[in-house]
Amino acid sequence: DEQYWAVRQKVILRNTGELPIEISGPDAEKFANRLFARDVCGVKVGRCSYNFALYHNGGIITDAIILRLGKAKFWMVQADGELFKWYIAHATDHDVKITDPNVWVSQVQGPKSMAVLKDAIDGDFPNPWRYFDIATVVIAGEEVIITRTGFSSELGWEFYLQPANNAEKVGNRIWEIGQKHGMILTGTPVFRARRIEAGLMSQAEFDGTTTPFGAGLGHFLSMDQPYFIGKAALEKADTRSRTFGMRVLGGIAERGRTVEVHGKWVGNVCSSTWSPYQQCGVALVRMDNPDMGPGTELKVVGIDGKPYRAKLCKLPMYDSSGAIVRGQDSTIPVRPEPWKELQNN
Repeated sequence: DEQYWAVRQKVILRNTGELPIEISGPDAEKFANRLFARDVCGVKVGRCSYNFALYHNGGIITDAIILRLGKAKFWMVQADGELFKWYIAHATDHDVKITDPNVWVSQVQGPKSMAVLKDAIDGDFPNPWRYFDIATVVIAGEEVIITRTGFSSELGWEFYLQPANNAEKVGNRIWEIGQKHGMILTGTPVFRARRIEAGLMSQAEFDGTTTPFGAGLGHFLSMDQPYFIGKAALEKADTRSRTFGMRVLGGIAERGRTVEVHGKWVGNVCSSTWSPYQQCGVALVRMDNPDMGPGTELKVVGIDGKPYRAKLCKLPMYDSSGAIVRGQDSTIPVRPEPWKELQNN
């Protein structure tokens, strides 16, 4: 709870464990549009974009943020999935280099994250500094690449430590400044609740047969591209989403095939935890029948083995316009807002 409220009310520091892979060379853009299902041509230098790589059957290998650092230089920053060899295997007939730049990624997230950035940098605050922008700043005398991104759907930024950087100097400066704003360290569990509420997918929501449509990500696809790996399969695929949010009254859903309607198992719980803000269990679920969507009432097995009442919902569970992450809504929640929809039924 302490870590959850820190990212919602103050500021946190977290190492992401993500792996940037560099794609560079004269054919970098052409190659990226072969490997990724979302067109990169419209991504300007100095901007990021959400993207994903697919198998030939249209199943998702992994999703990631792609940074366009130059006209012919990209970093695909992935959390999970084996892509390095996949890139090399498909680089035939393309003038590209696939390299590991040995970059380490961490993030500063929360409503006070920009105040930390302003105080930590030597010099002027980045301008422009829009959501998904890339900037180079100086922190403790070190030139550091930062992006206005993160895995929390809260206001935040990420920093990329390259081999030439003195990581200790940069980290110490950010930590020293962050302490003045109430910064604490966090790990993966606290982000599970916030990412589920925000509808941010992880490897837990995908398998080799889950298409972007089935994961509720079909709106990101560039189906007008002439070709990308997996496109032919997607042209024949069911375009309906099977992935939804779920709120659980009074308990936490057990992961796995634990969703029941009228005595029948009808879906899988992919990710699950407790929401300190909504005061209920929250989960991401993949349903067998896409027509069983938001509003469907059901039962789910809890982590204690007991049945609980639950209801499917749209994603994100709140802040549907993304106003928080864009800095357009600076309201800081000071207490829980319990979900009570089923309590009186």
